[in-house]
Amino acid sequence: MTLPGFPVSRPRRLRQSLALRRLVAETRLSVEQLVLPLFARAGKKLRRPIEAMPGVFQLSPDEIVREAARAHTLGVPAVLLFGIPDQKDAKASGAYAKNGIVQQTVRLLKKELPSLLVITDVCLCEYMSHGHCGVVAGGKILNDPSLKLLARTAASHAGAGADLVAPSDMMDGRVAAIRAELDKNGFTDTPIMSYAAKFASAFYGPFREAAESAPKFGDRRSYQMDAANANEAMREVALDIQEGADIVMVKPALAYLDLIHRVKREFGYPTAAYSVSAEHAMIKAAGAKGWIDERAVTLESLLAMRRAGADILITYAAADTARWLRSGMTSGV
Repeated sequence: MTLPGFPVSRPRRLRQSLALRRLVAETRLSVEQLVLPLFARAGKKLRRPIEAMPGVFQLSPDEIVREAARAHTLGVPAVLLFGIPDQKDAKASGAYAKNGIVQQTVRLLKKELPSLLVITDVCLCEYMSHGHCGVVAGGKILNDPSLKLLARTAASHAGAGADLVAPSDMMDGRVAAIRAELDKNGFTDTPIMSYAAKFASAFYGPFREAAESAPKFGDRRSYQMDAANANEAMREVALDIQEGADIVMVKPALAYLDLIHRVKREFGYPTAAYSVSAEHAMIKAAGAKGWIDERAVTLESLLAMRRAGADILITYAAADTARWLRSGMTSGV
C-alpha cells in the first residue's frame, strides 16, 4: 500500500480535539471487560489490608459482598475469588470442603448479587501446608494425583453456584479432568477460564502475601512456565483449548503483551489478561510518590492489553477504572 506523503497526508488532523480523537480511536476500554480479584477469609466485618498491595484487602464474606456490590454498582460485571483457609493440610481439603471459604462466599454473593458473575480460582496452593499447587511426595510435585483434587475443587465451586471456574495450577491435563468432573456432576454449562499461559514470574511477589500461598520449599518453576518460552506458551494454550477451555488467559499481562497478541490472533478464543499484583503495586507506589499519574498509567496499561488482543481485563484497579470510565476521566489515554 502506497500512501501520499506530506503535505497531502497530515495525521495530526485527526488529533485536534478530544471528541475527534475518541471518534477515530481504534481500541477502547469498557467497564464490561473488567474483572475484580477478591481475597476471602473467614470472619465477619474483616478487612485486613495487604501491605504490598495498597487498596487491596483480605475480606470476610460479608465484606466481600460489600466490595463486590460497590464495584458492580459502577458496572464491573465479575469478580475472581481466591480463598484463604483457617487451616491447611497436605491434601488441600479446604479447597473442596462443602463449607470452605470460597464455597461460603460464592453462595452469599449469588444470594445477595445474583447478576454478578462469580469466577473462582481453582488451585491448591492456598490450602496446602507446603504451599505448592499440587500433591507433593519426596519433594516433587506430582501431576496426576493433583488432577483429582483440582477437579473435585472445581465441581465443589460449581455446586456452590460459581458461574465460571478458573484453574490456575498449571498441572498437565487439568482442564480435561475438570471438564469431565463438571459434566459428570451435571455442570455441563459451567465454563472454564483456563490460566493457559501462566509464567513463573517475579511479578507475583505481592500476591504471596495476599493469598498466604508462598511455597515452603523450592519454587514453582517445574510447573509454571519459563519466561523465555513463547512457542511453548502457544502449545499450552492449544492443549487447554483441546481439553475444553472456553476462555484462555495470559498471566502476567504487561510483560507478556506479545503472547496476548499471538494467542488472540492464532486461536481467536476469548482471551483474558491478568494484570498481576506487582503491576498494581508498582503503579500504586509510584503514584503515591507523585512520580506518575496513577489514573493515566493504569488506563494506558489496560489499553495496551486491549490493543494486544485481550477481551477480558483482570485487574485490582477494576473499581477505580470503572469510576474513571464512567466519569469520562480518560482524556490522558
